[in-house]
Parts: sequence; structure tokens; C-alpha cells
Amino acid sequence: MSTPTSDTTPPVATAEPIPGSAPASPGPVIDAHWGPSARARRREQRAAVPPMQPTPPPPVVVSARGPRPEWWPQGEPWPPKTKRSAGQTFIRGVGCFFGGIIGLVVFAVAGAMLLSGASALGGWAMLSALLIIGLIFVYRTLQQTVAPLGSLMVAVDRIGQGDYAARVDVPAKGDVAKLVAGFNHMAARLEQDEIQRKALFADVAHEMRTPLAVVQGTTEGMLDGIYDRDDQRLETIIDSTAVMTRLLDDLRTLSLADSGGLTLHKEPTDLASMIDDLLTAWEPRAVESGVRISATVNLQGPIDLDPVRMRQVLDNLIANAVRHTPTGGDVQIDARLTPSAVQVSVSDTGSGIPAADLPHIFDRFWKSKDSGGSGLGLAIAKGVVVAHGGTISADSALGTGTIIRITLPREGGQTATSASGSAS
Repeated sequence: MSTPTSDTTPPVATAEPIPGSAPASPGPVIDAHWGPSARARRREQRAAVPPMQPTPPPPVVVSARGPRPEWWPQGEPWPPKTKRSAGQTFIRGVGCFFGGIIGLVVFAVAGAMLLSGASALGGWAMLSALLIIGLIFVYRTLQQTVAPLGSLMVAVDRIGQGDYAARVDVPAKGDVAKLVAGFNHMAARLEQDEIQRKALFADVAHEMRTPLAVVQGTTEGMLDGIYDRDDQRLETIIDSTAVMTRLLDDLRTLSLADSGGLTLHKEPTDLASMIDDLLTAWEPRAVESGVRISATVNLQGPIDLDPVRMRQVLDNLIANAVRHTPTGGDVQIDARLTPSAVQVSVSDTGSGIPAADLPHIFDRFWKSKDSGGSGLGLAIAKGVVVAHGGTISADSALGTGTIIRITLPREGGQTATSASGSAS
């Protein structure tokens, strides 16, 4: 049987109007969700969250090897058990194997000499010579073959634990030397990939921070009544989301290119018409910047390639050339056929690229100080060109300009004719 409960909430007093007085004005109506105090209310809610309690320090364990370090993982015994490395075990095993073989040979020779009745002095001399030769053979074998393999096993174990700086520095000869060189090359590639992976996370966070800050600031300003809720503010939010969408699309294209999964929709394409369309599209921008842009095309017939991807590549190269060319400069597009390839180049008379930066211009998120892009354009261009089976390279010098060359393989049977166009 349940016990009835009483409502202990006090009644709300209502003000009675005074006879003969004017009715009270309703006063300003404050929307609890959209009012100017929304930001303060959100701050109070965040402040009400209890802070995280600090983790108590681990107990100090003292042993013959000293106190337990602070960085030692929890749950792992201290001091650690001494464990012989795989390389040491391997070397000991090989040494014992060769030592056993030499011992068997020595004993076999000694037994044969005793049975044959040879002199004791001559027998001991022969046994000593065999023993010395065997020891020298074992030492040389361990030095040239087993020691590099033992160091290799240690380095493999370190890489398996995530230490990509591991290398094999023990000198070796023959096929063992090739094995060691191949392992060191693989380790260097793994280390470089790990560095690029960490840098990628930092660069993505940096590029996403600005548009996210614009979206957050504009939205909070509209909620707090600081900004008007008009189309101009909404367009700012849409532009910022478009920047993030374009960045994510570029990252996806790079990921597909690196993994070999970039799908190309090749079809016979009139590359000369594509270049002419790009020239027409960039003419107003070039004229506005005071830059002369022209093209010399020596092509005929269609070329088998992905028109969407290749247009993206050429558009990016022309955009970079126009952006970095001062007033009065020139941007030149050249395309010609060779017996086995199609060569396209985009050159400018801009400021040029320093020699120290030139090897890195096709890296992710590399960009010059005055660049307004995300730093992914040339990396995507390289991925698309390589997916076509071609190559892309750059030559530049400070004060003289830059030239980007693209070489694509083509099928035979095409002849070349000349055509040119310009805009200034």
C-alpha cells in the first residue's frame, strides 16, 4: 500500500491590479534559447562539470636496479626480467653448431691416426693445425655472416616494436650485404612514412582550424544576438564548409593515389581542345593581373586519359603560374608529341622557387609563404600523373621563374601538327 505524498511546492503569488491604475506593461520577453544570455548560460553549464580527479602516483618500487621510473608502464613488473636478444641467441647457436662440427672432425682425425699407428708428435701437430684452421674459419664466418644476421634480427625486433630508426651498421659481404642494404632502405622508408603520417595529422588540424573557427564564431554570434541572422552570415558559414569539403575531397584523392586505388575513367580525349578551353577560362584573370598567357600546342588526334583528372591537374598548374607571376610577366603552356609520349609544360616568369624547397614542392601541405591554397594541389597533380603511368618534374630558379613538365605515355600512330593561341 503506497503512502500518499503531498506537493510541498509553495504556490506562486500573483500580483493583483490596483483599482483605478493603468494595467502593467508586459515588459520585454526574453527567449530562454535565443536570448543574449545564451553564451553565459552555456559557460555556467560547462563550469558545473566536475573537474577530472588526478591519477594517484604509482607506488615507488625500489630494487637493486634503482627506483621504478615514472614512465614505466602500469602493470609491468619492475625490475624487468633480463631477456637475451634474438641476435645473441642466434649467434650462440651458430657458434655452437660450427664448434660441434670442428670437434667431431678433430676427434675423427685423432681416432684415425691412433688406429693407423702414426707418431704422437705428428698427430698432435696435425690436430693443432686442424683446430687453428677451424677456429679461424668459425671466426670469419661469425664476423662476415652471422654477426650481420644477428644485428638484423635485433633491428627487426625493434621495428616490430615501433622503433623505425633501427638500422644495421655491421659490415657484411655478398648476399648478406644486399640483405642488410635492403633492410636499411625499408626501415628508412618506414621512418619517413611515420614522420609524414604525424605531420599529416598536424597539417589537417591546422587547415581545418580556421574554417571551423569561422563557423563556430559566426553561429555563436547569431545565437547571442551579436550578429544578424541574415544571408550574409549564412553565406560565410557555407563558404567555410565548402573549404572543409574541398580539403576532405583532396585528402581522399591523395589517399587513393597513395594506395593505388585511384580510379581513372580513361577515354579518347582531345588534349588540344582542353588546353584551349583552359586558356579561355584563365584569360580574364590573367588580363586583370597584367599577365600575358599563351599556349603552343603541337598535337593531333585524341589521347587516352581521364579528362576530368587531367583538367584538374592543368588547371592547378596554370593557377599557380598566374598567381606567382608579377604584372608584365608571361605564362606559357606547351604541348607536343614524341614517338612514345605526350609532353605538357607550364612555365612562368615569376619569382621562382628556392633550391632548398624545390625537392619538396610535391609533398603534402607544402606551400610558399604567399600561397593562399591548402598545399595539396601539386601533391594531387603528382598522384594523378603517376596513376596515368607518367612523370611530373619541376625546374626553377629564383628570379627567373618555374617550369612544370608532365610526360604521359601514349599509343603509337599519331602524327603532330602545330597550333598556337595567346591572350594578353
